[in-house]
Amino acid sequence: MSALQVLYVDDEPDIREIAAIALGLDPGIGVRVADSGEQALAIIGAEGWWPDVILLDVMMPGMDGPAVLAAIAQAPRSASIPIVFITARTQSQDRARLLQLGAIGVIGKPFDPMTLAKELRAVLSAERVS
Repeated sequence: MSALQVLYVDDEPDIREIAAIALGLDPGIGVRVADSGEQALAIIGAEGWWPDVILLDVMMPGMDGPAVLAAIAQAPRSASIPIVFITARTQSQDRARLLQLGAIGVIGKPFDPMTLAKELRAVLSAERVS
């Protein structure tokens, strides 16, 4: 079984590093990171690498998370990649709006580095069931 390939996108270097380390502790997860929506779009499909899931910050300068999701959804090859938003805005109406945009889940910030991989797997499992 190959590792779950995750693209983590966040403009905050410290959060990006913590997330990459936290996800990388799971031997079944491979991680790449991007510091912006634009960089994420450049990584997806480059050199034949396609993530199995994208963890995407909502609020970023330039392209915010919803704009990145829209761009990914418009490209035929990437449209089926599941998106999970990572955000500090986790009130029910915020979650509902993000899910309505096409995300399969929302993980709150600050996240617990020790459980991030487990939370991600739970969102993916729930998506497969529904």
